[in-house]
Order: sequence, then structure tokens, then C-alpha cells
Amino acid sequence: MKQLSSSFCSAVIFYTVLPLPLGWTSAWTRIARWASLVGLLIGGLLGLSDLLLQYWGFSPLTRSAVVTALWLGVTGGLHLDGAMDTADGLAVTNPERRLEVMKDSATGAFGAMVAVVIILLKAVALTETAQYNWLFLILAAGWGRWGQLMAIALYPYVRETGKGAFHKENIQIVTDIFWGSAFILSSSILLLFLIAFSWWNMLIIISGCLAIALIPGYYFYRQLQGHTGDTYGAVVEWSEVFILLWLSRF
Repeated sequence: MKQLSSSFCSAVIFYTVLPLPLGWTSAWTRIARWASLVGLLIGGLLGLSDLLLQYWGFSPLTRSAVVTALWLGVTGGLHLDGAMDTADGLAVTNPERRLEVMKDSATGAFGAMVAVVIILLKAVALTETAQYNWLFLILAAGWGRWGQLMAIALYPYVRETGKGAFHKENIQIVTDIFWGSAFILSSSILLLFLIAFSWWNMLIIISGCLAIALIPGYYFYRQLQGHTGDTYGAVVEWSEVFILLWLSRF
């Protein structure tokens, strides 16, 4: 239990800026298995923030803008930075130069545009789902990181080294997919059941979240023949965006 708790706390430190004592974080090798659970934690904190803003009388638009800013802040921009670098790389027409461009820390025009689009779409989608924001924030953050876990498990890593290489090196595919999927599926079913969604709507929502979370990982694999640390971040961001857009219809 001590090893598992240390591994989870290490994942929290890696994926967020939440402060934890360094003594709690000494097991870094398999932190990807906790991605979906960390996502549920992030979504829960954001959902609580939205409920507090609603209690204090803020409008849906203001709440959405503030929560989107907090979303960026709690992750330290880790995933958005990856989405920006990925966009700059994919904008290059020569496939052989894409990884080189993605490695450059300077942000290009396409990366900047993608950042604006992601932030804007999240804020707009949250405005549309104001009644169930707390729930949909949990689902989006959790399923988005489940998509990242699946990208790590299913596709090759295209660099010999990199900030995401240790995820691929240490993944235990069957075990980590099983527990990661169990975390997100059980949490989604429980939350939707508590809100009294019908079983039919629950099935549609969960199926949509699952499919959307898988698509970005496959898309980036097709473009680059594998993944990097940047594309792992891009998977999270685009999955969150499209899941929120999907949920805005309910």
C-alpha cells in the first residue's frame, strides 16, 4: 500500500502543480497507470470551484472563463504546451522534419492558434453545460487522461529519449489498462447514476467519451507513426475539448 500511495502521489506531482511533501513521491516509474484517476481528481477540484462560483452568484460565462483558467493553472500548462508543440510540428509539410520542429521550445503561429482554440472551446462548452458543469468537468478530465494512457499503451514512442519515454518503457499494458479503465468506468457510471440519468443516456455518454478519447491518439499515431511526450499532452487537451463539446448536447 505504501508503494501504491507513493506512486499515486508521484503521479499527482507529475501531472499537476498541486503541492505534496517530497517524502510522499518516490515511485515514478509507473505513474501513467494513475492518469485517469488523477484526471478525476483534477475534474473534481474544478467542479468544486464551479459550484463555489455558482453559489457566490457568478454568471455561467464568468464561471466558465475562471474554471478554464484554473484548469490551465492546475496542470501548469503541461498538456497545452504539448498540444502547441504538436500543432507546430504537424503544420510542417515535410514529415521528416516534424519531430525536429516539435522539439523546438519556441512557439510558432500554429501552436499559438491551437492554444487559443482549445481555451476558447473549453470555455464555450462549459457555458453551454452550466447545469452539470461539475459532473462534466470530472468526466472530461478523467476520460481525457484515459485516452493518454491508451496512447501510451497502444502505440510506439518515436524518440529514443524524451519527457514521455519513461511512460512507454514502464507501462504494463494489460494491468495498467485494466485498472485505468476500471477507475474511469466505475466513476462515470456512479456519477451519472447519482444524477439520475437514464441507462440509455448513460450508455450514450460513456460510449461517446470512450470513442472520443481514443481518436486523438490514433490520429497522432497516423501522422507521426508513433507518439512523443508532446502528443501525449495533445491527446489530453483535444480529448477534453471534444468530450466537453459532446457533453454539451445533454
